[in-house]
Amino acid sequence: MLRDLIVSLSIMALMPVSFRRPYIGLVMFSWLAYMRVQDLTWGFAKSFRWSFYIAIIMFVGFALKKKDRFFKPDIRNYMMMGMVVMVALGVAFGPPGADPTFQVKRLIEFAKIVGIALFTTGVVRTREHMRLLIWVIALSFGFYGVKNGIWGIMTLGRTPIKQGPGGLMFDNNDFSLALCMAIPMLWMIGESEKRQVLSRAFKAMVPLTAFTVLLTQSRGGLLSLVGCIGVLVWHSKHRVKAIIAGLVLAVVGFAMMPDGMRDRFMSIRNFRTEGSAQSRFRSWSVAIRMATANPLLGVGLSNFRGSYLKYQPNPTAREMAGQDIYVAHNSYLQIWAETGTISLLLYLGLIVLSFVTIWRVRAKARLRYESSWIINYATMFEASLVAFVIGSTFLNRAHFDLVYHWFAVIMLFGEFAEQQMKEDARNPLQVGSKKGRRGTIRALGGQGFGVKPRPPSGGGFRDTPLVEGSR
Repeated sequence: MLRDLIVSLSIMALMPVSFRRPYIGLVMFSWLAYMRVQDLTWGFAKSFRWSFYIAIIMFVGFALKKKDRFFKPDIRNYMMMGMVVMVALGVAFGPPGADPTFQVKRLIEFAKIVGIALFTTGVVRTREHMRLLIWVIALSFGFYGVKNGIWGIMTLGRTPIKQGPGGLMFDNNDFSLALCMAIPMLWMIGESEKRQVLSRAFKAMVPLTAFTVLLTQSRGGLLSLVGCIGVLVWHSKHRVKAIIAGLVLAVVGFAMMPDGMRDRFMSIRNFRTEGSAQSRFRSWSVAIRMATANPLLGVGLSNFRGSYLKYQPNPTAREMAGQDIYVAHNSYLQIWAETGTISLLLYLGLIVLSFVTIWRVRAKARLRYESSWIINYATMFEASLVAFVIGSTFLNRAHFDLVYHWFAVIMLFGEFAEQQMKEDARNPLQVGSKKGRRGTIRALGGQGFGVKPRPPSGGGFRDTPLVEGSR
């Protein structure tokens, strides 16, 4: 009861602030959506739709007090809106099958996800705004990574996590995917932070969060974990050492795994005969048939199960009985089968454009800086997005809240990074003889956004960020 009161009073105390400052409302909404603090209570606060109330308050406050646009006029925002339109057309004019009320409910949920992403591009206006939002998202997931990681150590990893905390992380596979996307956030925030205490705290969350991913025994989560860590290692300043350390840790970790966890992950080798893998292959084949038969609007949102037998030419006895009918088990095929080719192309375009922004910004930053928050954040976004791309290949997460939010934040990152580099080009600051072949090195204002010179040869210490005007 006390926990319910503390959570409820804390949220209600920030409601007026969310009305007056919609950006604070967005941060609050993200905290409630990703950490789901209400699910940590036991009484009346658990059933309240706190994030819904915060969303209404911040939208009303924005509409009444702000003259700015709801979203930035960027092609990616229009593409997300285009996806909502195509999904809506599919619900309205697609083949009959699923319960229309359920389809409309899912459409509204998807529209909310996109709406929050659009709103993010409208109210996040500075690097510090972006930084705080990323902090909140990272710490929300990091909380569960640390909590479950400690629990896993105490139980020696013998009890798997079969279910996540709820919301977008209700399923253990979804939980592992969200944590894999959070690992690069935690590591790169630690890399970019000036304050040693915070830097070490964020980095300490990484191994516990990675261990939590393993505790879910999600094979898709394992592949996502390998992918995101691979990107971090590849872009490390000490790549060879990082690769060697990673291989050693992988071997030691595999040897120390409980038998149940090891057997689960090793079953990936038997994908040609393993039952779960075979069901995915059958679902993928059915999804392709659905998409090719309904290329424009698909079979309708959330209508995959209802249309399964129609597009399965050789159903098994269990499928005929409705026992082995699954979802698409692939986000890209899910979108293609349920919402059509145009929607899929828009979705793939959002992913591609996000990667293009990341790579373009990093390439420019490397010509100017030896070390920079821009380079660190580019690696963070790339690794997080790689984790999603890999994990969503095996999961039905086409409408995963975080990835649409990530599309918006990456859009903002590209804008802020370009602004910073233009500003630095107009006001260069040379640092002794450290200019080097990559150009000048300059410190950025604001906590946590330091640009650090490379440590002298042979030095293993972390340099203090430069202060404007110092040598």
